[in-house]
Amino acid sequence: MDKNYKHIIRAERLCVSFGKVRALSDIDLAIGRNEIVGLIGDNGAGKSTLIKALTGVIPPTSGRLFIRDEAVDLHNYSVSRAHALRFETVYQEKSLGEKQPLWRNFFVGRQITNRFGFINVREQRRIANEILQRQLGFRGVGIDADSTVSKLSGGERQGIAIGRAMYFDADLIILDEPTTALAIKEVRKVLDFVRSIKEAGRAAIYIEHNLAHVHALADRLLVLDRGRIVADIRPADMSLQDLTTFLIEQQQSREVESVA
Repeated sequence: MDKNYKHIIRAERLCVSFGKVRALSDIDLAIGRNEIVGLIGDNGAGKSTLIKALTGVIPPTSGRLFIRDEAVDLHNYSVSRAHALRFETVYQEKSLGEKQPLWRNFFVGRQITNRFGFINVREQRRIANEILQRQLGFRGVGIDADSTVSKLSGGERQGIAIGRAMYFDADLIILDEPTTALAIKEVRKVLDFVRSIKEAGRAAIYIEHNLAHVHALADRLLVLDRGRIVADIRPADMSLQDLTTFLIEQQQSREVESVA
C-alpha cells in the first residue's frame, strides 16, 4: 500500500446545496493515516450530508476534494469510485444479510472465483474463518464462517461489518453511530473493534452522539454546527465535561439567534 501521502482525505471549502438550502458551507478538513476523527453535532448539523459527500453518495456543489493528496474530479466521483479508492462505510442500520452465512456476507459483490469463473466457496470460508479468529477474536464455540448473521448479537454484527471493511484493505472506514441501540456489553465490543482499526494502521471517521465514547476513542473531534465545522478539538486538550459545556453553549447560542 502506497504510504507516500500526508492525508487520506482532505476537503477545501466543500459546499453542498439542495436548491436554495445550503446543507454544508466551506468545509475544510484533513484526515491523516492511523487517525480516528470523531464527528459530532446535533441532529441536522450536517454530519450525514458530509459523509455522503466524502463517499460519493451525493455530489458537492462546489469546493475541492483530495484523496491521498491527489485532486478528485467531483463530476465523476461516486460510491463505486470511493470503494475503488479504499473507502468503506459501516452504517448504524442493518447492512448484513440476516439469513446468509457469514462467509457470504464478507464477500457479497466481491466474490473470489476460480479460473472457470465459479465462486470458490472453500477459499471464501477459509478466509472468513481467519478474519473471525485472528482479526475479530471470535474464538467461542458456535460462531464460524457458516453461522448465519441472525445468530449474532448487535455488537458482533457491527464487528463483522468492520472486519469486512478492513479485509478489503480500506484506508478509511466511516462509522455511522455504530453503538446505537446496543446494550452496554455490546457497546464495549464495538468500541474494541473501532480501536482495532487504528491498531491496524488505518483511519476512521466516527460519528457518535454519545460524547463519552467518542471522547475516549478519537484523536480529534470535529464539531459540526449548521453545516459548518466550528471546532477542531483534541480530547487531550478538552475534558469531557468541558466538551459537554461547549456544545450546550453552542446550542444556546443557536436558540438565541433563532429568537432574534
